[in-house]
Amino acid sequence: MADLPVIQANWATGFRGILPIDQFFQGSLFVVSGLASLREDLARRLASIYPQLPSGISSSSLAQTLIDCFELSDDLDAPTAMDLWSERDSVLITYGDSVLNSPAPPLEVLHEFLRDHVGQAVTMVHILPFFPYSSDDGFAVVDYEAVNPELGDWSHIRELAKRWRIMGDLVVNHGSAGSEWFQQFKRREKPGSDYFMTAHPDADIQSVVRPRTSQLLQAVQTADGVRHVWCTFSPDQVDFDFRNPDVLVEFCRILKRYLDEGISVFRLDAVGFLWKEAGTTCIHLQQTHQIVRVFRQLVTAARPDALIITETNVPNTENLSYFGNRNEAHIIYNFSLAPLLLHALLTGQSSYLRRWMMTMPPAPLGCTYLNFTASHDGIGMRPAEGLIPDGEIDNMIAVVRNFGGLTTTRTTDGGAERVYELNVALFDALRGTADGLDVYQIERFICSQLIMLGLEGIPAFYIHSLFATGNDYEGVKQTGRNRSINRRRWMLDDLEAQLGNATSAHAIVFKALKRLLEIRSAQPAFHPNATQFTLQIDDAVFGFWRQSPDRSQSIFCISNLTPGVHHIRLDELNLISTDGWRDLITERPLDDTEGEYALAPYQTLWITNRPE
Repeated sequence: MADLPVIQANWATGFRGILPIDQFFQGSLFVVSGLASLREDLARRLASIYPQLPSGISSSSLAQTLIDCFELSDDLDAPTAMDLWSERDSVLITYGDSVLNSPAPPLEVLHEFLRDHVGQAVTMVHILPFFPYSSDDGFAVVDYEAVNPELGDWSHIRELAKRWRIMGDLVVNHGSAGSEWFQQFKRREKPGSDYFMTAHPDADIQSVVRPRTSQLLQAVQTADGVRHVWCTFSPDQVDFDFRNPDVLVEFCRILKRYLDEGISVFRLDAVGFLWKEAGTTCIHLQQTHQIVRVFRQLVTAARPDALIITETNVPNTENLSYFGNRNEAHIIYNFSLAPLLLHALLTGQSSYLRRWMMTMPPAPLGCTYLNFTASHDGIGMRPAEGLIPDGEIDNMIAVVRNFGGLTTTRTTDGGAERVYELNVALFDALRGTADGLDVYQIERFICSQLIMLGLEGIPAFYIHSLFATGNDYEGVKQTGRNRSINRRRWMLDDLEAQLGNATSAHAIVFKALKRLLEIRSAQPAFHPNATQFTLQIDDAVFGFWRQSPDRSQSIFCISNLTPGVHHIRLDELNLISTDGWRDLITERPLDDTEGEYALAPYQTLWITNRPE
């Protein structure tokens, strides 16, 4: 392990340097020197989480129980090196019922749509919670081991897993108040009687960080009288009590079940809130990080190419902590990208986006970022804190509201309400700029996706961004929830009709993004861990340089953030004169490397020295 290379970073310029390809490790190193060693390591970690275990239980016996959950055997004694990702990888994020064609099960329809229209343009499909649920469009899980019968069954998940890597949610912080576990809690019956977090109404909870304005403690009548359960998100989403090691065992058992059903990427939903202690912020506590490490150890011991991704929609430095020491998340969401990129395109100014990118550390070896510009929830604003001034954030919120967007708020430490996320379809958020509506909606939107596609990490598309779905006001009206604005359910015939209409925005965007994914997948300079350098060009332009791990290919990614023509000098890019340069997107050569190039409104160039 001591011989592994180290990525170096120059924090002042944003340069990322790597060692030559023969020394560069593109994926991850999975090292287990035997079951006994794994047991000992887990026992040490569990002892730090649970310094006082119940009578008759030791950290070693608990470690063995977790190992048994994953049915691990003694053949864990060989180090295994592997590439966990490459420039070919990209992610599609979707609900199981985003595309419907009754009476077929929605998961079957999704499979057919992806097979017929998306194919291998994406390599990973994140199906948002597909379990029986009581609220929050799946994130209040009633039964963790069943597929919602309204969507299909486990056979549909297994069939999808034959074509794409499947990412599934482990909704680890809370469960549904309608679950059997919670009914057991109210009846004071095992096992659920001790699965949920409670607190005295007078407990010190003033510093608790949470993304909602509802009451944190909810009174519940139980067989033992009234108890106050901890509800970070809503009264229907009751937080688990991981101080009880049986809860950890339960979730390890669930993880193994998901592995068996074909899920190989695990999104730990709202994981930052997992461990609670009165008198603290109850977010990112050290026990939470240790439990993420336990999950990673066990999952990768059972399947070395399985991945852990943490969902922590928080300020940037807090989010970065989930890489740990290369022993927590394999992948973290690049949450700050979405609000920074939206701000840049609404204002035509790259300064905040560029400054953030210059200070972002390269992902550690064996880790990477997940880059996305929109999600099922919306565009989180907490990750913009400290990166965009408050006044600029307020102006951006006003612009998005002017384009039909909605907002969700949270309560701050001081009791005030603040916008937590913008609820809007990204395509409609980019209808214009801070100066108002214009005719460049499609060009501006594609520019946003091109920037995301070029960045260090793995690109991820929310399904409604893939074909430019707009705001769904009918959905908001039906559910009464602002987040429904970006959760439209398409009828398959309607969607295919739109995608078959060459003049529709849906078809134009979908065709363009599929082509760009095809181009990207052939460029080693877009490997998720390839070198990245932030360029200093002009506030109206955002640019960065990528270099392949073997240093054979360079790509200069240059985007005009404005609705006007913008001229750049190619000699400012330091294009090596002995190389032949061309734009991958237009397929045009750039013969005069010392001349000017006129960037059309929202045009992006991918300038490479690699021959066709």
